[in-house]
Formats: sequence, C-alpha cells, structure tokens
Amino acid sequence: MTYPTGSYSYGYPPPPAPPKPGVIPLAPLGLSQILTGAFATIGRYWKPLLGVAAAAYGLALLLLAAAAGFAYAAVSDHVPGVFDLPHGQEPSWDDGGPLLVAFGAVWLIALVGMLVASAVVYAACPAVLQEAVLGRRTTFGAIWRRSWSRMSSVLGTALLTLLLTVPVPLLVFVAAFAGLLVALSGSGPVALVVLSFGGAVLATLLTAPLSAWLWVKFSLAAPAAVFEGQGAMTSMRRSSRLVQGSWWRIFGALLVAGLMAGMANWLIQQVLSLLLSFPASFTDSAGADSTGEVLIAFVPLLVIAVIGSMVAQAVCSVFPPLVAGLVYVDQRIRKENLAPTLTQAAGTPSFGP
Repeated sequence: MTYPTGSYSYGYPPPPAPPKPGVIPLAPLGLSQILTGAFATIGRYWKPLLGVAAAAYGLALLLLAAAAGFAYAAVSDHVPGVFDLPHGQEPSWDDGGPLLVAFGAVWLIALVGMLVASAVVYAACPAVLQEAVLGRRTTFGAIWRRSWSRMSSVLGTALLTLLLTVPVPLLVFVAAFAGLLVALSGSGPVALVVLSFGGAVLATLLTAPLSAWLWVKFSLAAPAAVFEGQGAMTSMRRSSRLVQGSWWRIFGALLVAGLMAGMANWLIQQVLSLLLSFPASFTDSAGADSTGEVLIAFVPLLVIAVIGSMVAQAVCSVFPPLVAGLVYVDQRIRKENLAPTLTQAAGTPSFGP
C-alpha cells in the first residue's frame, strides 16, 4: 500500500486539483500559469486570433495605401520640384507645401487606422479568452463581431489611459528637445542650456514612476470592457479596483509579457531586414536618371517591408492583451471568488469544501 507523501502523509489525502476545462486552472494563478495560459490560447485559438489581427491590420494597411495613392495623385505634379531639382537649387514652398500637407493627411489617416485596428485586436483577445478559459470552441466570425462591437469602449480606455500617462513625459521630452536645439544652435548661455536639459532629464525620471503607476492601474480596463460589456469610464474604475493591492504583481506580469513580445517582434524584424537586404544589394540605382526612378525601383522592397512589419505586429500584438486578460480573470478569482461561477459555466464538477 502506498501513502501520499509530503504534508499529506498522515492519512489525509491531498486536496483535489482545481478543474481546468480550458487554458488555465480555475484557481488563483501564478505568473508561469498566466504565461502558459496565454501561449496555450494562441496555440488553440490561433485561427480566430491571428485572423482578426490580420484582418484589422490588413484593412488599416489598405486604408493607408488608398490614402497614399490619393495623396500622390493629388500632388504628383509637385514631386519633381522637390526631388529632381538641379544641384544647388532649393525647392520652393509652392512645391514643398502641398507635399507636406499630403504627408500630414496620410500620417493622420494612418494613425487613426492603426488606433482602430489595435482596439479591435485588444478587444478580440478578451473575447477569445471568454471561450478559452471555459474550453469552448469559437470562430473567426463570432470573435470579429464581438471585438468590433466592443471596439469603441476599448479604444476609449486606451485613449483615456494615454491622455493620463503621456502629457507630462511628452512635455518633458519637448523641453529636452528644445534645450538640445538651443545647445546645437549656440544661441544661449551654456549654463542655461545645461540647466534646462538637466532639469528636463530629472523631471523625466520623476514623472516616469507616476506614468507607470497609472498605466498599471488602468491596465485591466480593456478586458473589463469586453468581459463585462462596460463603457470606457466604468471599465477604468473597474480596473482601478481590481488592481488595488496587487500593483507590483500585475506590473511584473505585464512587464514580462511586454518584454517577450518586444523581443519576438525584434527577432522577426531582424529576419525580415536580412531577407530584404539580399535582393536590395542587387538593385542597380546608379543607372537611374532621377531620384523618382530610384524611389520607384525600391517601391517593391518597401511594400514587402511594410507587409512584413504588419505581419510581425499581428503576431506579437496578441500576447500582451492575452496576459492582461488572464490577469483580469485571476484578480476576479482572487477578489470575487469567480472560480465557482466559471466552473458552473464550464459544466465541470466543483471542488473544495
């Protein structure tokens, strides 16, 4: 006859393991279980996850391409007056102004498109987790409809969080950049330049903890907006309550997830750059008659680079939101005893006394 070992070797059986109908056990989670659950979600639900990410970023790319095409058609007559001038001649504002306006318009459209696409992806990850935690199947269509319906709330939480965390560091950066410009131009006293630049660096160091604290405080707003169907402001208040008392543990989980996604994105970009540098080395730009022809010769490589970047973004953008979603589930299990409700929803036997 064998007996249980360890703390349960005196005739008491070990407690039953918590049920695990999906990617995580329905109990308080450690960091390794959260990361493993995120990887398991990607492995089991990669089709709807990457499908939504590819569709969202692909539509944003098509929007950018259409905007760039319209912009080029509108200002193509001014391109030679800026890029194909004789040596020593400066472009005039009549030619440069429309190009700057067109570039600004394209940049603004690209920014809006990427924000909406990112909001859709950030809404898709909790939508997938709602099924993954319970071990249920789902489809691309169901996740797309769910994530698109919650896109506005998720985008609202992202913009409000950005508004709360970015202004002070942004002003500090502007001050530091202005000090650097003064230093390079030599139009101010050296002591004043050093003092302003040093003050900007010190202010950055002082405001960085506040920005990090606010970022973690509202990091669970997007999962709350999708899981609970709340608006942006309500979701941010919900996130603040869930994070309270667990700031450092949540900060560590989100930091690890961000570093892992950043490293994976960097590796994909390095491989892509290596693949692009090989055909680029055979491109003969010396025989081109104008700068425009050189640019046209590199357009295919530029398109490949943009598409590759979008693929890397689609692959790496789902991991941090999945980790944030699992942290949200973990906090509700710890603070609100959500495990029995999830167990009942999954149709698995309950556990514990």
